[in-house]
Amino acid sequence: MTQLRVGLIQTRTPATHAAALAHVAPLVREAAAQDARFILTPECTNVLQKDRTKLLPTLVSLEDDLVVRGLRDLARELGVWIDVGSALVLREDGKAANRQAVIDPTGAIVATYDKLHMFDVDLPTGETARESATYEPGDRAAVVETPLANFGLTICYDMRFPALHRALALGGAQVLTAPAAFTRPTGEAHWDILLRARAIETGSFVIAAAQGGFHEDGRGTWGRSIAVGPWGEVIGKLDHDEPGVLIADLDLAAVDEARAAIPALKNARTFTGP
Repeated sequence: MTQLRVGLIQTRTPATHAAALAHVAPLVREAAAQDARFILTPECTNVLQKDRTKLLPTLVSLEDDLVVRGLRDLARELGVWIDVGSALVLREDGKAANRQAVIDPTGAIVATYDKLHMFDVDLPTGETARESATYEPGDRAAVVETPLANFGLTICYDMRFPALHRALALGGAQVLTAPAAFTRPTGEAHWDILLRARAIETGSFVIAAAQGGFHEDGRGTWGRSIAVGPWGEVIGKLDHDEPGVLIADLDLAAVDEARAAIPALKNARTFTGP
């Protein structure tokens, strides 16, 4: 198929799983009611809690997670694909993971991806962030082939690493997912620019479903969910940080057209140095 309607869900995820499911489910239903066939939710769809001592005891496996189970039921009921942009879960080895999960219309989980890049930083203000203190990073990229399109999976901070997106495009991805819980200062400065750059560099669609607003745990996220075409054009955007649904129609033929016009994927060369 060449035409695909997607739904991007913007949430303000609460600090408990039950409340998170009650929050996201009506938005998924709204997207499906507008004929979206592939529905993407943000990073941390199942819970948003920055206090590790409160968060970690609540995490379970992906299969046992209340929100993931609820979204699998919804996918089956509505007959749609749902990409859980990420759920915070326990890995098989007992470590925590920030994991994306693609659910088909039968409710089956057909692909997963663990966030590769951890946001570890020491700021001049004295503030620090250590995602790696809570989550074990993944070690593989993932392209999901579906009857709708081929999707390359990324999560939030991954968008700052062009090599990952290039690998996904070379692996056959036509649409790159970028679920996120972007901070407000970096969102205002970099959100649109980074996503449009990744689309242009790879000749791919980029769909970014975001957390938005001020959350129960005290953090603020940028919102502004966006869909970008392979020429870098903004197809649709929510110009706010409130919960909501963005519907975008993707003409997948535009991917081949963009890559033929700017054959950067083919023209790249290996090099030595500096």
